[in-house]
Amino acid sequence: MKTKTLSFVIAIFFLTSCQSVRVIADYDKVAPFETYKTFGFHKEGVDRVEISDLDKRRILRAIEKALVEKGFTKSDTPDLLVNFFTKEQQRVNVQSTNIGGFGYGWGYGWGFGRGPFFGAQYTVSNSTQGTLYIDLIDTKRKELIWQGIGRGNLTTSVKYKDERINTFVRSILEEYPPKK
Repeated sequence: MKTKTLSFVIAIFFLTSCQSVRVIADYDKVAPFETYKTFGFHKEGVDRVEISDLDKRRILRAIEKALVEKGFTKSDTPDLLVNFFTKEQQRVNVQSTNIGGFGYGWGYGWGFGRGPFFGAQYTVSNSTQGTLYIDLIDTKRKELIWQGIGRGNLTTSVKYKDERINTFVRSILEEYPPKK
């Protein structure tokens, strides 16, 4: 019974850790956030982002949806220009497990056809850590007034890309406007 419970807890932890996005935000303390009502995208900046056009469109749609839900209107003469960029990093995760149950990480085990041995078993997995930066620029002042940064695991599955990108964008834009 303990094994089933432990497996369930590990599965829930794995699922929630893959879903989470760690967010930080920075902003100009004197920016008049309450006056911003419209937004547009910084085309030149978006064009420079080095990801597929499909992923760019996914991110643009997610940002537009989140801002509209916050009461903003998309405009050709916006109060705010929205820019974004991304970074990606491959991670190798190595986990040690004891074989024989003696101590942490090391133990006595039985080798395949070789008899007993003392050692550890390792599990190696790969993941891709992504970072999404969303910048909001005051068009009158021509200054960056807010930046949100989200970090988390990415998925390569087309089936889950929209959902993952929406999670990143929603998590980041939850921090806007800043609570002064």
